[in-house]
Amino acid sequence: MLLVIGSALLIAAVVLLPLAVIGLRRWLRQRGVAQLRPRSLAALEGRRVTLSGIAAPGPAGPITSGLAGAECVWHGHEVLRHYWPLNHDGGTVRERACDPIAEYGGEELFGLVAEGDRADGDRIFVDPGEADTRGTELCLKRVVGRPQPGVAAAADDLLPRVRGRISGVFRGETIEFEYREWVIRPGARLRVSGRVQLRDGRVVLVAPEGGRLAIEHGVDAQPARTPPRRREAVALTVAFGVCAAVGAVLVLAGLSVG
Repeated sequence: MLLVIGSALLIAAVVLLPLAVIGLRRWLRQRGVAQLRPRSLAALEGRRVTLSGIAAPGPAGPITSGLAGAECVWHGHEVLRHYWPLNHDGGTVRERACDPIAEYGGEELFGLVAEGDRADGDRIFVDPGEADTRGTELCLKRVVGRPQPGVAAAADDLLPRVRGRISGVFRGETIEFEYREWVIRPGARLRVSGRVQLRDGRVVLVAPEGGRLAIEHGVDAQPARTPPRRREAVALTVAFGVCAAVGAVLVLAGLSVG
């Protein structure tokens, strides 16, 4: 009887062994993705993912924002023109309006690392060239009055640093110009949704086909929890170990009795 039960447990262990190996591989792959390991993410090339991590410098190191001169990994700005609109008779209407006349978003690659990892270590990168950002830090907001003939305007120190082409229809009577700049600083918590791409040996998150990359700034740290793949891998490994150990003991006991 012991021999029969032991043999059955050994057969079960043989069946569980490949399942345990598959479960362990899946868990290790899932853990590698959660820890932003480039090798694990490279296996997902072409797939859409959502990853959370800490902003880190890109291949060229930290950069400086164009207007405020703040150290960052990404920056963007816009210039708004506030004005009094004209009515149909050519007179001004005393209801303020504003139009954007310049917009810019950084296109330099920046890094994304797991919390606790070195910012200059092995990391993945984010291409913000076609990105929608949310919650980024407003580091500069300055309103400058309309330039007066023959007087150096306060906007002179910012206007030359505006990137991109200044355009738009300058309607009505100018009141003032408003400069705004947003940044992502090194160490900021981010959540990025995009497509995995391999580029020059680097793993890069890019905008999906026909869509935009999504970058959320200042996301809360997620509470630690046991991933399903880990529970599955542990359960299968324990079941295999128990079946193999108990089955071997029962088989040896049955042989000794017999």
